[in-house]
Amino acid sequence: MIITAIRHTSVDVPSGICYGTTDVPLSKTFGDEATLILRQLKNQHFDRIFSSPVSRCTTLASRIFPEREVISDQRLVELNFGDWEMQQWETIFNSPEGKAWFANYTLASCPNGESFADLISRVNIFLDQMETTEDHQIIMVTHAGVIRTLMCLLQHKTPEEAFHTPLKFGEILNFNYADPQPATI
Repeated sequence: MIITAIRHTSVDVPSGICYGTTDVPLSKTFGDEATLILRQLKNQHFDRIFSSPVSRCTTLASRIFPEREVISDQRLVELNFGDWEMQQWETIFNSPEGKAWFANYTLASCPNGESFADLISRVNIFLDQMETTEDHQIIMVTHAGVIRTLMCLLQHKTPEEAFHTPLKFGEILNFNYADPQPATI
């Protein structure tokens, strides 16, 4: 099975803000960004379409596939940053909790949030369910954290390698779900 993952388009949030699971608005360039994605997906067929339930993803999925059913799936939501949602990354980084999390983000949870291992577990459950379908091509509109999780699970990257891989807003990546492996944490 081929899994095509699209990172949502740019958001109307000041630079340097941690927004994770918070439902933030899309930027004014949404129409242009969605048109570019549509051009890149031209003439491709997908058996099923999934989206994170957050509006920055569902809006894009509905724009790209207006005549198709879009399946909203909570497992495709971004990492839950808990108490850090809508806080400045610089403030988070400079706090004792932030320093501890950045030193071990794969296993340490954000205050009242998740760890990267939690996100990997959540996405892996989604993939296990996909393994039982007869779909050949699925597409998901999701977040950078989920895409990095797919890199760990399907491309065998370490979390550090995945987090050092730049992901642009609206970027499209393809993953082969032929031989999933446990993520190396």
